[in-house]
Amino acid sequence: MKKTILTKTFFQWIAAFTLLVSGALWATNGADLTQSPEVSGTPEGSIHMPKQQGRMALNYVNQPPLVPHSVDGYQVSKNTNRCLQCHGVEHYRTTGAPRVSPTHFMDSDGKVLSNVAPRRYFCLQCHVPQTDAAPIVENTFTPSKGFGN
Repeated sequence: MKKTILTKTFFQWIAAFTLLVSGALWATNGADLTQSPEVSGTPEGSIHMPKQQGRMALNYVNQPPLVPHSVDGYQVSKNTNRCLQCHGVEHYRTTGAPRVSPTHFMDSDGKVLSNVAPRRYFCLQCHVPQTDAAPIVENTFTPSKGFGN
């Protein structure tokens, strides 16, 4: 009985110490990251999210299209998906919005579903709004031949 209590206390101390150290490391790394000369943040208010604009060219094969309008205030949760009010099968003809791709109606086994597949339901995971923000980290990416500008 005494050995069990001693072992339990030992593991509680180890768990507490681990949490303390990992919290300290996380805070230190976060501070260093914000002060790194390689990362330049964008000043508050300098990002422009257009209300509406034309579609941008894709940069690579199977790139999810960018959203050409603001999504501020859009609710996408397990119960509601604001995107489907315009892009859904029932609405796209009346709204003029592009229809959700047929690939979004297939489950992971390739079975066609009557509704958007759960793995494709949260649109804003892949389809991000267009913006004129400067890149946070510079890169040398160039679009594949035949894509982009």
